[in-house]
Amino acid sequence: MAEPVLERNRLADATSPYLRQHADNPVHWQPWDEPALEAARESGRPILLSIGYSACHWCHVMAHESFEDPETAAVMNRYFVNIKVDREERPDLDRIYQLAHQLLAGRPGGWPLTVFLTPDQLPFFSGTYFPRRPLQGMPAFTEVLARVHGAWQEQRAQIEDQNARLKDALRQLEGPPPGTALPGPELLQAARDHLAETFDSAFGGFGEAPKFPQPALLRRLLRHYARSVRHGQPDREALHMACHSLRRMALGGLYDQVGGGFARYSTDAYWMIPHFEKMLSDNALLLATVTDAWRATGDGFYRRIAEETAEWVRREMTLPEGGFATALDADSEGGEGAFYLWTPDQVREVLPREQAELVILRFGLDERPNFEGRWHLHVHMSFSELAKRLQRPREELVASWAEARQALLAARDARPRPARDDKALTAWNALMIRGLARAGRFLERPALVDAAEAAEGFLRENLWRDGRLLASWRGGTATLPAYLDDHAFLLAALLELQQTRWSDARLAWARELAELLLARFEDADHGGFRFTADDHEALIQRPRPFADDALPAGNAVAAQALGRLGHLLAEPRYLEAAERTVRAGAVAMGEQPAGHCALMDALEEQLEPPELVVLRPDGDPAPWREIADAGYQPQRMVFAPGAGAAIGPVPASGHGAWVCRGTHCLPPAASPTELADRLADRV
Repeated sequence: MAEPVLERNRLADATSPYLRQHADNPVHWQPWDEPALEAARESGRPILLSIGYSACHWCHVMAHESFEDPETAAVMNRYFVNIKVDREERPDLDRIYQLAHQLLAGRPGGWPLTVFLTPDQLPFFSGTYFPRRPLQGMPAFTEVLARVHGAWQEQRAQIEDQNARLKDALRQLEGPPPGTALPGPELLQAARDHLAETFDSAFGGFGEAPKFPQPALLRRLLRHYARSVRHGQPDREALHMACHSLRRMALGGLYDQVGGGFARYSTDAYWMIPHFEKMLSDNALLLATVTDAWRATGDGFYRRIAEETAEWVRREMTLPEGGFATALDADSEGGEGAFYLWTPDQVREVLPREQAELVILRFGLDERPNFEGRWHLHVHMSFSELAKRLQRPREELVASWAEARQALLAARDARPRPARDDKALTAWNALMIRGLARAGRFLERPALVDAAEAAEGFLRENLWRDGRLLASWRGGTATLPAYLDDHAFLLAALLELQQTRWSDARLAWARELAELLLARFEDADHGGFRFTADDHEALIQRPRPFADDALPAGNAVAAQALGRLGHLLAEPRYLEAAERTVRAGAVAMGEQPAGHCALMDALEEQLEPPELVVLRPDGDPAPWREIADAGYQPQRMVFAPGAGAAIGPVPASGHGAWVCRGTHCLPPAASPTELADRLADRV
């Protein structure tokens, strides 16, 4: 059976656009499936596992240099079972083998990830990008292939010994040792202080280049500020760290000044030149965070960025079926970032003279080019500075830029576009549902809530089968059992959307997801949740992730969402599971507070249960909603169910507003004024 499978490239039928990009390679690529794994076992060949994603620039470079080269492909085909994996479809494999690479190589991984495995899937050598020819201390890929083949033939005993140690290390690193007690509020302060130590006071963000937005850190700082206000000691430095970071990102080249939306990360410390791929997940998290920054400050700058980002999602990432695509590529026909670059002459061709002058000055097109002889737009002069320079009213310049932006966007849309990865991922769609629901609610933009509901319906129709969730969809085909992130992020999204528009069916779905988390993912012995379900394909590790990476940790989101659902329904099983999860992460939080910011959010709601507000007024709900939604209150949940809806601590009948904190509910408020008094703790 092995040889027929290994003698051809089998990626043409893959659902992943990333895998299909490699379907014409001379490499005999296999998907990660049982026929390929069985072929490796039968043939005794090691597996060459290559993990990447469609918007990854260096993945494309390695593909062009090596995987499209017949001579390199011949070596790969002769010595290895070559398996290609889309890390967005298989985050379980990516998570395991990134950790294994870190153990083997002693340094962090990335993409493309290149791992050589024994036929039973244990890694024995790994790297990331390998060039076609030796470069900057890196060996040529063909040299790596020859060395690995030689080691496999001649050093099998050493490899087996290394594998035994690695397997033991992976088992120990499946999750942190459980904590015995719930941490106290001092840990929340420790996270804030750790972030202050690495905060870039000049340009915002944390650490040095390359710089990532890290929305989990920004959200933690915003929530820390809100908590400090509730306790009567406003920590304005925490607010400044979050908002200064968001402002500098949005003024820089990380943000698409013409089209809206954020790129993956910045190659420099001052957010000027990004890696140009735009990911749905990053923008979902940043949309929610920028919305919260606007709520916390009232600064219209953040509102504008939230609105532009949401419009980019609706315009460029929405699929005809209602869900959202995964990513836009960094490259287009003209090379990396070409779609986003301008020259002064191109601006003058599109805009009238005065508008062109405004754009050239605002974005520094009269300065030296900042990317390969052209200009990637970043804000060089503020509108106030431009008003002085041009002797024109600031408001007039703002309006003129709004017109110019639309003209530039139309002109840019005529260019060859970056490829779009049009698969829909459940977890990432859930993040965007939450972001759009939150933005729509607080920006008072019903169209954004409509988009969130459409995506919810898409997931329910296409990725919910026979009471189980699936992870990925493309072109009418849903595949792969869903992971912890899919369940946790979707549960959190449904609770966010439920606060904007109540639906009994949505609440029932949230219950089903919560039950799946407890039945299929919870680790009864250690607390917390495994990344894969108990009936998932057997792999060399089944991790319990508590630390944030580009996404908030699945355990953190599950703990917070289960806790909130538990308070809404007065369901102790959900509340207990949430507490067990936070306890399970206590040691990890104590060791690396800033690396577990999402879990800190869940810890905060264990220490101070969220405030539940249930609105069922007799008459116009608007005045009640205005009071309940006033200010930045991230610990508050506001629901407006219909008559007869079953809400745990609240009667199914009657009118007014109920305020509950933990297990204690106040008498119902009979008027908006009484509700305001309840929320202000005056009654």
